[in-house]
Amino acid sequence: QVQLVESGGGLVQAGGSLRLSCAASGLTFSSYTMGWFRQAPGKEREIVASITRSGASGYHLDSVKGRFTISRENAKNTVYLQMNSLKPEDTAVYYCAAADPPRQFDHWGRGTQVTVSS
Repeated sequence: QVQLVESGGGLVQAGGSLRLSCAASGLTFSSYTMGWFRQAPGKEREIVASITRSGASGYHLDSVKGRFTISRENAKNTVYLQMNSLKPEDTAVYYCAAADPPRQFDHWGRGTQVTVSS
């Protein structure tokens, strides 16, 4: 059974940094495209960043370009989201997701809360 478990969320002041981690199990990790999504209260879920199976650059949400970096360590079955220069607008529940191309993202973690105070 595929499981994705996020960690690293918390409360941080504007301008600070956090690193989110997503540990995967129950799948051949290197065969999956990985992504980070977020959902703020009253808003729809949006994709933040994605990374290919080999670690090539993928999609980045315009509002996080230059601030967030997605990476993966296939040997550890883990994908990361380094978040720098955080803004209150980044406050959301952040979700890890996996896709086995050409399929869409269909495996999801339970999410981790990120709160950025002004």
